[in-house]
Amino acid sequence: MLGTTFLLALRSIRRHILRSFLTILGIVIGVGAVVTMVTLGKATTAAVQSQIAALGTNILQIRPGQGFGRGGGGPRPPDFKPEDVTAIAAQIAGVTAVAPQAQASATAIYEGANWSTTINGTTAAYFQVQPWPLVSGRQWTPQEEQAGKAVCIIGNTVRQNLFRGGEAVGERFRLGDVSCDVIGVLSTKGQAGFGGDQDDIVIMPIKTVQRRFTGNRDVRLMLVGVDQAYATSTVQASITQLLRERRTITDGREDDFNIFDTKQISDTLTGTTTALTRIVAAVAAISLVVGGIGIMNIMLVSVTERTREIGIRLAIGAVAREVLLQFLVEAVALSCLGGLIGLVLAQAVIAGLTPLLQVPWTFDPRINLVAFAISAVIGVVFGYFPARRAAALNPIDALRHE
Repeated sequence: MLGTTFLLALRSIRRHILRSFLTILGIVIGVGAVVTMVTLGKATTAAVQSQIAALGTNILQIRPGQGFGRGGGGPRPPDFKPEDVTAIAAQIAGVTAVAPQAQASATAIYEGANWSTTINGTTAAYFQVQPWPLVSGRQWTPQEEQAGKAVCIIGNTVRQNLFRGGEAVGERFRLGDVSCDVIGVLSTKGQAGFGGDQDDIVIMPIKTVQRRFTGNRDVRLMLVGVDQAYATSTVQASITQLLRERRTITDGREDDFNIFDTKQISDTLTGTTTALTRIVAAVAAISLVVGGIGIMNIMLVSVTERTREIGIRLAIGAVAREVLLQFLVEAVALSCLGGLIGLVLAQAVIAGLTPLLQVPWTFDPRINLVAFAISAVIGVVFGYFPARRAAALNPIDALRHE
């Protein structure tokens, strides 16, 4: 009997095809919006996690100042000294390596091509703290680092714009007034988690940058690698205490430096994007309720139009349960059809938006199944009242209906 009832429901839907489509439009929009928002939200979260992971895991970034900027309106806090780097590496348990950095900007020039880029002076520990493989060439030797040789490793953006994508290792170009020998090319990293092109960089020994570009021994940034066996929060607290002592910060005064844990940043951004995805999905789900109300409304109209048909069925022996089932199946069929169309529409929209948003395309079967199940439940919930009303009709009154 259930199969016959389902066929009757499909026949009724096909008889009023335009009205049926307009009825399920709310379900289509609701399911499509929910699946699209949740899928794109998860894809954005995955993209953020990937970009943060490009900065390295179990890494502490130490900068002068109270935040990314200078903090308050007072004088700029002093940069770190090489002795601070040595002290952290020697005195803090759980530290695998410390990579100091001195940064500058300059215009790179090679055979008529020029490109403004960022110079990052550091030590060999940089590649230990933040693994960044080379696609060609080599890293500098300890002797080159100690002597402050003008050797450099360039990012892919610099290679593309300066050497037009050709072989760069072994070539010499000019950084400002300094001639630099290219000894390596870094693999591509892409955009950073907070914007900016990570591949637009020239990495040189820190002594070279300090002598030739900054003119001082100051360290603007330190990257600290933390052993997996240690909690980054414990290491961070120890570094904070050590730097307060070295920078003679008395009790009651705020730190004039900040320490960022890349894992904490990743967790915070992931939590934020997840919360926003849930909020947007909840707002989009309102259209599902609107769609359910539309189904209930059209089913009430259908009951009124088919009152005589219901009366005939009841008069020839149909029981109320069978009439209720017929209209309930019709409501569920409408809702499920809207759910299927919504899922197809969502996948089309996702496929079109992922390249624009530069996030990976993902297919989550769970959210698709949940959205479809919700559409079916909406058909049951909002279709029950009209079906119950049809089943409760008096056969004699139904036959008299005009």
